[in-house]
Amino acid sequence: MFVGVLFALSAGLMWGLIFVGPVLIPEYPAALQSTGRYLAFGLIALPLAWFDRHRLKKLHRHDWLEALKLTAIGNLLYYLCLASAIQRTGAPVSTMIIGTLPVVISVTANLFYSQHDGRLSWRKLTPALVLIACGLALVNVAELQGNTAPVDVWRYTSGLGLAVLAVACWTWFPLRNARWLRENPGQRSATWATAQGLVTLPLALIGYVVVCGQLAFTQPEFALPFGPRPEVFVPLMIAIGMLCSWIGALCWNEASQRLPTVLVGPLIVFEILAGLAYTFMLRQAWPPLLTLGGIACLIVGVVSAMRIKPQPVVVSIGAKE
Repeated sequence: MFVGVLFALSAGLMWGLIFVGPVLIPEYPAALQSTGRYLAFGLIALPLAWFDRHRLKKLHRHDWLEALKLTAIGNLLYYLCLASAIQRTGAPVSTMIIGTLPVVISVTANLFYSQHDGRLSWRKLTPALVLIACGLALVNVAELQGNTAPVDVWRYTSGLGLAVLAVACWTWFPLRNARWLRENPGQRSATWATAQGLVTLPLALIGYVVVCGQLAFTQPEFALPFGPRPEVFVPLMIAIGMLCSWIGALCWNEASQRLPTVLVGPLIVFEILAGLAYTFMLRQAWPPLLTLGGIACLIVGVVSAMRIKPQPVVVSIGAKE
């Protein structure tokens, strides 16, 4: 379990970078950022697939179909919604909504996936989830206090909806991904991450071409194919594609194979904490006391959740007459 937590922490440190991308290149449409990131991920997966080709050949047709569904919903659609939400509502509000993932995933896992890994006692789990929720609320209240910019109601509301859709995508993704990994213990996490990268490539390539075509008609002044700052956009997409998509997926797969599914949810907090840390680094400022209090609640909540031992689910079988 300790090694699993370390892998989840590493994944969180990688995934925290996704909150930085839309802030660094705000003039780039979210769809171009999403398809660009996963186009880079797919290209990175090509040489990795060559070295891992013998294990990839062992995957069946239904495994590739599962990888396609996971990458379409948990990668492309999720990042498109997240980047759009950040650009429409600002990072603090989007982080507040995305930050509910630990609670949403834990509750969903305990309701629908407990038959695989055992159920956590609601009596013991609830205080930890409440702490995590309070920590997220404190962090985002502190952020919103400094936001005095005028609000476009339609843009803001649509951003909220996109953030909620992103939560739905990433509630489904880690639970479904963890179930596949637990049902296929003989598969290496790196192989599964590379497989997802391979199926991402054609989707991302088609998406990138479509987005460029749409921009050519709607924003002819937008420089194509890499935008007005290619020297920033291209390296940023490569870095996010490598660190967040492949290495992040590898670390998360390793954690999912070692930890009960219901404990995966609280560990998403590492992504939120990393995102906050990177944000304050960019601002070159220390977080206020309210934010520090929220971070403390998050950490205590995660530690409390990790100390709960799953209880096996007892299935009663009626005797036949």
